[in-house]
Amino acid sequence: MQTIAPRSRPPRLRQLLLVLLAMTGLFLAGAAPTSAHAALTGSDPKQGAVVDRAPDQVKLTFSEKVAMSDGSVRVLDPSGKRVDTDKTTDLGSNTYGVKLRPGLPDGTFTVAYQVVSADSHPVAGAYTFSIGAPSDTKVALPDQEAGGGLVGGLYDAARYLSYAGFILLVGGAAFVLGCWPRGAGVRPVQRLVTAGWVTLTASTLVLLLLRAPYTGSGKLGDAFDMAKLGDVLNTKTGAALVSRLLLLAAAALFIAVLFGAYVKREGPGQAAEKKDLTFGLAIGGTVVALGIAATWAMAEHASTGIQAGIAMPVDVLHLLAVAAWLGGLASLLVALFRTTAVEASAVQRFSTVAFTSVVVLAATGTYQAWRQVGSWSALTGTSYGQLLLVKIGLVVVLVGVASVSRRWTGRIASEASGLAPEAAAAVVVEQRTKQTAKQTSGQASRQTSKKPQRKPAAKPAMKPVTVPASGQDGDDPERSAQLARQQAAMDSAREKRIRDADPYRSGLRRSVLAEAGIAVVLLGVTTFLTATEPGRTEEEAANATAAAAAQRSGPLHLKVPFDTGGTDGKGTVQLDLDPGRTGSNTLHLYVKRPNGSAFDVPEVKVSLTNEAKDVGPLPVAPDHIATGHWSANGVQVPMAGTWKIAVTVRTSDIDQVTVKKNAQIG
Repeated sequence: MQTIAPRSRPPRLRQLLLVLLAMTGLFLAGAAPTSAHAALTGSDPKQGAVVDRAPDQVKLTFSEKVAMSDGSVRVLDPSGKRVDTDKTTDLGSNTYGVKLRPGLPDGTFTVAYQVVSADSHPVAGAYTFSIGAPSDTKVALPDQEAGGGLVGGLYDAARYLSYAGFILLVGGAAFVLGCWPRGAGVRPVQRLVTAGWVTLTASTLVLLLLRAPYTGSGKLGDAFDMAKLGDVLNTKTGAALVSRLLLLAAAALFIAVLFGAYVKREGPGQAAEKKDLTFGLAIGGTVVALGIAATWAMAEHASTGIQAGIAMPVDVLHLLAVAAWLGGLASLLVALFRTTAVEASAVQRFSTVAFTSVVVLAATGTYQAWRQVGSWSALTGTSYGQLLLVKIGLVVVLVGVASVSRRWTGRIASEASGLAPEAAAAVVVEQRTKQTAKQTSGQASRQTSKKPQRKPAAKPAMKPVTVPASGQDGDDPERSAQLARQQAAMDSAREKRIRDADPYRSGLRRSVLAEAGIAVVLLGVTTFLTATEPGRTEEEAANATAAAAAQRSGPLHLKVPFDTGGTDGKGTVQLDLDPGRTGSNTLHLYVKRPNGSAFDVPEVKVSLTNEAKDVGPLPVAPDHIATGHWSANGVQVPMAGTWKIAVTVRTSDIDQVTVKKNAQIG
């Protein structure tokens, strides 16, 4: 039999990669701002502000709606004592407030918050403001971030296992129904799909129990607090996890039918009944798979930000495509290494399914990248974007290895010519045996022609040995068991010889094993990606912080000319305010003549006025330090905003002028 390798299809693969890159560029170039993780965008009092009297409440504004309970916001005085009423209020427009107790002392206060964003991830932070004047504070905030520690590690592990279980359950069942119906009766495949169901169910239960400490205290013991578990059930994430458990109960029934009644429909008169059962299983399995995938979409990144109505169905489609590809890949791997029953046609059908899944993943993944990243700078400059680049690289490598598997699949189909795998392997063995026999015969003929022939010695006749069958040795159970074990070992060795007979199948096993290894790493990166703050939000928060820092940064430099009208009455006033932000500042003032030389004047006064807030004028009396140089320490700027700085210069007993200039102080 002549083996004809099919033509490889690099153009198709190249077209797919080009489409992926083009769509990525198109979406990222036209991105509009949005956010998925919640971020603190404003507060009242503001960070670092110095207010003259204690506020009635502290207000926090986030980039999106957050889940906040009593105790989510804590306000601590300089000694570390709580001064809030422990009752949070939703003020609308993503703003939340907590009332403060009356009679607060002067000093620096710390505001600490821990909330849950709309995409189910905990968000925590802290900042300070001062009443009257800044002071030292004894508040020590925990180093552990929200969602970290032992509980965070266990939660992330359960999240990874839930994805893995979903892939094995849905992808394995789809592989059996759509590509290899005979696999429903194969024990290793049954164990794989069942293991997926068990893994997904167990990990979902763990996620449900760990949800309270994951978003709250971080203490493992709170996982068994029934009151906190009840609070979790009233959240969006808790409802999604409970829905997943109910759908998994339906999935258990699906598995029982697939590996029970479906397998038994093998008789010649049961073809129509099996066809109807296949259709019913396909419809029911699709509904259950859609529902389970939706439990992720309705509670995580896809449910927030722009176009949530489109993003959630796209996320469901993305998850199903991943499961069909990687779950089917795991089932094929088990079939290739543990059985001899997989047909070349089944491998070909899965190859088509895998290629379709890659196309779907390219489209849905590009859309998701646009929503969560949004710009080229966020793609390379944020943790989410960098993880996404790693994921894209792994997918490209996986597609490359998959193309190798497709070529092995084509060669298997060409070699088998429609035969069953055992028959195809036997044909290969027979061909090799004949070829080896011809080569040996030719070598023996050449050697015989060169050497004189000798008459072979007669061999003694061999008597046939009769081995009793295992069932005929009923008087010796031990002997029967030994023979049964020998027969099982012989059958296992025969299956292994059949599996190893075809070099193309060996090549396919190696490439599929490589795919599976890359898929395990890819799943880990995806799990980290779902728990990482999206690039859009991270970049927006960084830009907002940089802008606020730029407003607060100093020192503030002002240079204003003056002219009192008298003799030697012209010059320039240079004012430096360091660090040029709310709170305590140091002021330096220099008076210079038009030629740049320093000179003393009889009097210099400074005042600050915030007309928008009706604050001031706040007088500043600088001390004379050196010729033409005055300084003042502890100059208080109580709030951020536009301040009118007025400098009065007196050059004689009767000649003076006041010059004014507006400046932004953070």
